[in-house]
Amino acid sequence: MSPRRRQWQPWPFQCQRACSPQSAPSGAGPSPEAGWGAADDTDGCGKDPDVSGPDHYCEGAAVLETGDGFFRPASRPARDFGVLLVRSLAAGAAGGPVRVLDGMAGCGIRALRYGLEGGATAVWANDADPDRLPLLERNLAGLPVAVERQVGTATAQQLLAGCLVAGRRFELVDLDAFGCPAALVPLALEAVAFGGVLYLASTDGRSATGHDRQAALRRFGAAARAHPASWEIALRLQLGLLARNAWAMGRGITPLLSFSEGRAFRTALRLERHPARGEEGHLGLVAHCHGCGDQQVQSLGTLGRWRPCGCPGAPSGEVPPLAVSGPLWIGPLQDPATLTAMLQEAGAGGAHLDRPGRRLLERLRADPATTPRCWPVAAIARLLGQGPPPLADLVAALTAQGFATAASGVMAAQLRSEAPWPVIVATARGLVAATAAR
Repeated sequence: MSPRRRQWQPWPFQCQRACSPQSAPSGAGPSPEAGWGAADDTDGCGKDPDVSGPDHYCEGAAVLETGDGFFRPASRPARDFGVLLVRSLAAGAAGGPVRVLDGMAGCGIRALRYGLEGGATAVWANDADPDRLPLLERNLAGLPVAVERQVGTATAQQLLAGCLVAGRRFELVDLDAFGCPAALVPLALEAVAFGGVLYLASTDGRSATGHDRQAALRRFGAAARAHPASWEIALRLQLGLLARNAWAMGRGITPLLSFSEGRAFRTALRLERHPARGEEGHLGLVAHCHGCGDQQVQSLGTLGRWRPCGCPGAPSGEVPPLAVSGPLWIGPLQDPATLTAMLQEAGAGGAHLDRPGRRLLERLRADPATTPRCWPVAAIARLLGQGPPPLADLVAALTAQGFATAASGVMAAQLRSEAPWPVIVATARGLVAATAAR
């Protein structure tokens, strides 16, 4: 066994034995995707007794060895989404190349599925642990002959820097990182072709959710404060970092997909040749009052004073202390057109989407997340001093009043709304009273 290698900067939570969550130490804790539940269907997998057994894993069209590294079957929804993103890119490529870089390949399952199901014309699978190279080569031997393949054992920085020097770019760059990949973002964006997709994951939940504020300043260049929609804030901090780096290069971004189960935070964005008009207005701050529960959002481009919240006993005109997070992305998290195309690709056959993944994708499509203002239903109940109204009824009532409102697709049992907080509380109270009067 070779000495352990560092994947990138030697910060806490950024060291790993190899180069991906699949090869993280087995003592790293429970599966980050435990909130989704392990997929129990293996649609598309063959039943050949020669490849079945304890040493092989079957997912989608792939049958492969997982090796002795830490592998998470419950991460399947994220892998399914990656395959569908590649298929949507292939559908729009009009016969052009669809090149995929899997920078932290682990056992190679994502790279293999990109070639088997995604329609990739070329796949480059890399893992920083040279001991995993034979496993990668065996697994990628299952790729179709027409798919160009390459494997490597460089660190992520070496891999991406080499792509920059050689002028190599890809239609999809997949970085399934273990820890915070902030240091890799500039080079990762350089490796994405115009109109291509960066699919990025981070397992650093502490700093992005306000539990390590100093680390958030170092890694995101932003403040991260405790917030009732902590996963949402973490995803928006990640997108804010990506946007600032892309703008510094003169490029723009379009977020396509953002989701989490609380331990891994995943975002997919399309790299645009130029920023869209007004795109910089999507960078801002989110303020939350832990007293009354009010939330406010401001763009950095129009930043002004925070208005007084509704905390009882606050002196008139005096703003109480607010927990402010940012700068972060305050624009949409999801692109419904892309998610619809992904669902259509799954329905057309050739790519596999398991039941938990389909339900998650449908929830995300129903909630583009145009505002970061989210509240748990339980928080509304505590303010009311009684049980809350059904979330669907509250969404319908606020929508009927003309406010953009939805059930959050990022966190379950949360309300997303642009309605003023007093209006939300009054509407919830009215629904509860109407139910009690029946």
